[in-house]
Amino acid sequence: MADSTGMVKVGFWDEDTQSVETLWATPLGQDRYRLENSPFFAYRVSFQDVVEAQPDPGGRLEFQRVVEKSGHRTVRVILDDVESPDAKPFMDGLRQRGCGYEGFQPKLLSIDLPPEVRLEDIKRYLIEQDVQWEHADPTYADLHPDEK
Repeated sequence: MADSTGMVKVGFWDEDTQSVETLWATPLGQDRYRLENSPFFAYRVSFQDVVEAQPDPGGRLEFQRVVEKSGHRTVRVILDDVESPDAKPFMDGLRQRGCGYEGFQPKLLSIDLPPEVRLEDIKRYLIEQDVQWEHADPTYADLHPDEK
């Protein structure tokens, strides 16, 4: 069911945790949807990716596959409190480097790296800032398939 902007929610089922994350998406027709926000828990999808989704028996859209990558990437950071004044300089630094972000209260930050932002530059910034972070899209395993 669409909201007043025409967007819908697409569910990303996590087999490991038996939970679902829903992301806002714009319907494109033929069961395709463009993601309109960054994931906090789903892996291998990013802002503006086009995905295929099918309705489940209850009519809720379920992610099936990525149809087209947007070029955006996602990394996630855990902070003490994303709304703390102490977090502001860190988040300002992300914006200065061309990234966007969304906060999931109180600790999780999903960072969107547009196609023109180099992942290596952001990784270096995260390491310099000594924050706990992870690759979400691409995952670490995607980037380093030969490592165990």
